[in-house]
Amino acid sequence: MRPASSAPHWAAINEASFVGGMRLLFWICRVFGRWPFRVVLYPVLLWYVATQGRARRASSAYLARAGAAHGFVGVMRHFGAFAEAILDKMLLWGGLFDFSKVSLHGAEPLLERIASRRGALLVCAHLGNLDLCRALSLRTPGLKVTVLVHTRHAQAFNAMLARLDPRSELNLMQVTDMTPAMAMQLSERIERGEFVVIAGDRVPVSKAPRVARAPFLGQVAAFPVGPYVMASVLGCPIYTMFAVRQGDRHELHFELLRERVLLPRASRDEALARLATDYAARLERHVRRAPLEWFNFYDFWQDPGSERPDAA
Repeated sequence: MRPASSAPHWAAINEASFVGGMRLLFWICRVFGRWPFRVVLYPVLLWYVATQGRARRASSAYLARAGAAHGFVGVMRHFGAFAEAILDKMLLWGGLFDFSKVSLHGAEPLLERIASRRGALLVCAHLGNLDLCRALSLRTPGLKVTVLVHTRHAQAFNAMLARLDPRSELNLMQVTDMTPAMAMQLSERIERGEFVVIAGDRVPVSKAPRVARAPFLGQVAAFPVGPYVMASVLGCPIYTMFAVRQGDRHELHFELLRERVLLPRASRDEALARLATDYAARLERHVRRAPLEWFNFYDFWQDPGSERPDAA
């Protein structure tokens, strides 16, 4: 059995390692349409899946937990969904995306907050196409979004999106650790009625990540506590936001997680565990609806304390 210490941190995995191929596939889709794109895509995926053993095993194990087909065909479909999501990002920032196929669910409270210039924190996941949120902010009057990201592992892909539309980089904030200066900056944005987006399904890029453990797809997994600590410090409501693709349509789901996050000193760990558990339960519900749309190609259930954060 492979020792736990050999498992890399998610940030050491290059999600965009087939960026060059995606440029070609994007051109095929733009000129000939989506079906020719898919015809050319699967030979590329066949090579990629065959050569990326760690990601292949992680995908198969995850799909089995989610109750989906998890053999080689299932893994191919999972990677295919990831490639389709990348294409959608490129179409989105290339001005070729059909926004009429996007539906919002549970967005009314957020629209009211936008109208009254009251901000909030949105906890998302690596599910579906989250760039929809950023692109919608460019099309919705009064909606301003800041997305907290760690993009060291995807610099080539983000540079490619920036060439399609420089606005793709305007509302991203690079973050590794939360500093007092950054907290102050985010607080000012919330007070101006802006929205801050942070992922809730990847542990921090740190040698000693702060996590809470919660049931997820039948086994306990580690989830970051940063979003909940941040919501407590900022004193704002916290919502979940999940993007799900169903066929050729896209759904954005919003749900209030807490109107206010309180972390009593005496029961801080328990409060954080409850928040992580609530988030994990909501994420699981959407993941089970669309298991191919969750894009974490590493062992999500490994002990983060045993990882090598700077694994090659």
